[in-house]
Amino acid sequence: MLIDGSEMYYLMEKLFPICRSITGNGVRETLKIINNLIPLNIHEVPSCTKVFDWTIPDEWNIIDAYVKDENGKRVIDFHNSNLHVVGYSIPYEGKLSLTILKNHLHTLPDQPDLIPYVTSYYDKRWGFCLAHNELLKLKDDFYYVKIDSVLEPGHLTYADLVIDGQTEEEILISTYVCHPSMANNELSGPVVSTYLAKYLLDSKDKPFYTYRFVFCPETIGSITYLNQHLNHLKEKVIAGYVINCIGDPGPFSYLLTKSENSLVDRITLHALKHSNQEYNIFSYLERRSDERQYNSPGVDLPVGSLMRTKHASYPEYHTSGDNLDFVTQDALNESLEMYIRCIEMLENNRTYESLTICEPQLGRRGLWPNLSIKGSSTSWRLMRDIISYSDGSNDLLCIADKVNRPFWELYPIVDQLVKSKSPVLKLVA
Repeated sequence: MLIDGSEMYYLMEKLFPICRSITGNGVRETLKIINNLIPLNIHEVPSCTKVFDWTIPDEWNIIDAYVKDENGKRVIDFHNSNLHVVGYSIPYEGKLSLTILKNHLHTLPDQPDLIPYVTSYYDKRWGFCLAHNELLKLKDDFYYVKIDSVLEPGHLTYADLVIDGQTEEEILISTYVCHPSMANNELSGPVVSTYLAKYLLDSKDKPFYTYRFVFCPETIGSITYLNQHLNHLKEKVIAGYVINCIGDPGPFSYLLTKSENSLVDRITLHALKHSNQEYNIFSYLERRSDERQYNSPGVDLPVGSLMRTKHASYPEYHTSGDNLDFVTQDALNESLEMYIRCIEMLENNRTYESLTICEPQLGRRGLWPNLSIKGSSTSWRLMRDIISYSDGSNDLLCIADKVNRPFWELYPIVDQLVKSKSPVLKLVA
């Protein structure tokens, strides 16, 4: 597959204007567009459905919202930015003084040119968000306010895609589709996840593992998914990622699973260590997204999160500054490549055992130079190290860490040792 960041960026541009929330038509529209690229299974779960300790809320949709001054000019307009309305705002219409209106306005005084992202999913209220500098321009006057929204019983919408592998053991890839127009925090996750799924679907070889992709609203969506699939996931999932904040040009960041030593932790840390670039590692204690749900008590799935700049760690986070200019095609491309590298490592990580007692004679198998010259064995030392540690207890990743060499340098050598005319190694697991 030829990876092209421009394709991912184009998808992001198509998705950016859509007003998404944890329920509603914005989620449906988003999944419909993604479904044109990969074959999603789209599911609807009714409002008021009990999901563990939570209840799916009423569905929210918005048509229009604005604040007009005395001259009829829209000083706040939902159609200029869907961040202008507090998520899940109830319908409202009325004329208010500026003093009263301010009780329903949200700004960021420390970032006066940016619109904040504010939600109120489980308490009924209404409100608007705007740049603080725009608030300062409002005259002490009366304003006409209208929020044309609908909050009523409906559904929570999510989608999944299962790509069958040679084994029923699964790799879980989860991303969220519930934020309005924010490029990095919201859309980079679904975009990279879509093209990662496309990479697997387009591969000529059937993957070893089964891959389960989940596109759902953050928190309530992952809780709903777990409620419906928990037993299966606990039995089958051996590793997983939550993908978000993966489109900015900052260094990679990895948030560990709760155990901090799961297979996905080992794979990702190794890939980052041998990437020849800066990266940051964060404890599970610094979790913020759906890795919370997947690692929670009674669930305990080994799911980490590979990001660029960690969520909530950049000033543009949850503001209008997280726009299409904040992400880059190159960063999206590099991020997808890093995820593909991790997937390839998962696919090729096996445990092997030597078929000989004592050191095997590699020369008669054509695996060792026939002429011994000082220094000639240097390039073959890695092969001997692989054989030495292949005792049925060390997986290939463990061996790569022991010899301090990139994992992807080892498995072509292992392939030689397994497929030689007189095999040196056999696959154990």
